[in-house]
Amino acid sequence: MGYSKECCVLLLFLVLLVACVSGEDPYRFYTWNVTYGDIYPLGVKQQGILINGQFPGPQIESVTNDNLIINVFNSLDEPFLISWNGVQQRRNSWQDGVSGTNCPISPGQNFTYILQVKDQIGSYFYFPSLAFHKAAGGYGGFKIASRSMIPVPFDPPSGDFTILAGDWYKRNHTDLRAILDSGSDLPFPDGLIINGHGSNAYTFTVDQGKTYRFRISNVGLTTSINFRIQGHKMKLVEVEGTHSLQNTYDSLDIHLGQTYSVLVTADQPPNDYYIVVTTRFTSQVLNASSILHYSNSAGSVSGPLPGGPTTEIDWSVEQARSIRRNLTASGPRPNPQGSYHYGMINTTRTIRLQNSAPIINGKQRFAVNSVSFIPADTPLKLADYFKIQGVFSLGSISDNPTGGGGYLQTSVMEADFRGFVEVVFENPEDTLQSWHIDGHSFFVVGMNGGQWSAASRLNYNLRDTISRCTVQVYPKSWTALYLPLDNVGMWNVRSENWARQYLGQQFYIRVYSTANSWRDEYPIPTNALQCGKAVGHHN
Repeated sequence: MGYSKECCVLLLFLVLLVACVSGEDPYRFYTWNVTYGDIYPLGVKQQGILINGQFPGPQIESVTNDNLIINVFNSLDEPFLISWNGVQQRRNSWQDGVSGTNCPISPGQNFTYILQVKDQIGSYFYFPSLAFHKAAGGYGGFKIASRSMIPVPFDPPSGDFTILAGDWYKRNHTDLRAILDSGSDLPFPDGLIINGHGSNAYTFTVDQGKTYRFRISNVGLTTSINFRIQGHKMKLVEVEGTHSLQNTYDSLDIHLGQTYSVLVTADQPPNDYYIVVTTRFTSQVLNASSILHYSNSAGSVSGPLPGGPTTEIDWSVEQARSIRRNLTASGPRPNPQGSYHYGMINTTRTIRLQNSAPIINGKQRFAVNSVSFIPADTPLKLADYFKIQGVFSLGSISDNPTGGGGYLQTSVMEADFRGFVEVVFENPEDTLQSWHIDGHSFFVVGMNGGQWSAASRLNYNLRDTISRCTVQVYPKSWTALYLPLDNVGMWNVRSENWARQYLGQQFYIRVYSTANSWRDEYPIPTNALQCGKAVGHHN
């Protein structure tokens, strides 16, 4: 036992020595133990998923290009995976942590993620990607700071706070999963929580006259939220890794899976103030609050919660259109394909994706272009690498809506490396949709009500639209984006409504390079787990 421990220490020393000699980017090491534990988000005892005994889990603090070594021990009684919402895993979909790229970590086992936050800055979060575990917690903040030599378009704030907010159910994730497995949709959530707590259980302390950064993520399951701070303005500065125009807002709509950074100046009389989140586009409005506490406060919070928008869609659309890229700010990496001038690049393909809610085999499912995704027993990335037949078929989802009924399929779309694609999300339903694309950031060039057509392109923003990884599509509306396919790998395209994702509203896009070069994609990790038809294949 002593010999193996000495070997581990020696190996770690050699890794660090090589990093120093080669001038490699810094390493940060994390060891996480994932367990069940009692939590009380809405005042009712529940079985939650904790990381190192914490809910939410530990915050990841990193700097652009850092190498992160995250050793995850699964002490649950079921398989487990963690994914990294918005972290692009450049050339490295092996570390994406979804069922299409990674075998699950078996109970009692561990897996070490080796990832680099290459050429990124900004605010993100991590979450458990399998078996509806997200409904039990297991999520946390993920911050990537800019390197010291790269200027940031605002003065350093006096403090930096992470807010993980979203809807919550009093029932355990196993009960919610059983509801979905039975063919039913989820009921309305029981409440909202902020950083794992219900109302007024969390306090953010500030000094009068100073400015603070709030990184706000919607980590909920089914519902958009509105965020506001009583008596205070919010200056938007960053959206999922992109510096934005510094517009000022009284409140912000944050849809499922989205993250915003705002600056807030403590410029009011020294009291305590409500920080509020409320549900959007719901007939019943849920709310949760925290406290903004001035360190020299003369009194506690008082009065009703500050009001905000409820079901108004036009208001939300106008706010979304006002969120633009800061064209004078520095970026974290060299300009990809000249895409800061994205409006001058010819698109190579148009992909129209339409969501639907079909009944298949007597059960409620959700679909994209009529295909309701079913996970395979073998991760698609491993099947592709080892050339294992019978796991998936390229082209098993169409580039356009079919207009037909829904059917089950392990759907994978083929795409060429360095393509520049127009993607149109079409939402004929009367509920808001939220979409995420792993491994990439895209330009949101347009959104509007009604049916998309070629004429819709006349109103695209081809100059300064925001670049991000998660976008909303309003009811009976469409949202268009330009997507640079600049990252080789197998990437998940999914609904951020977790019931819809679980019941099939997702697929994978295989971005392929014929070069088969380490320049385009890292080789399979030596510690890659094997499962399904990949068992017995050697890395």
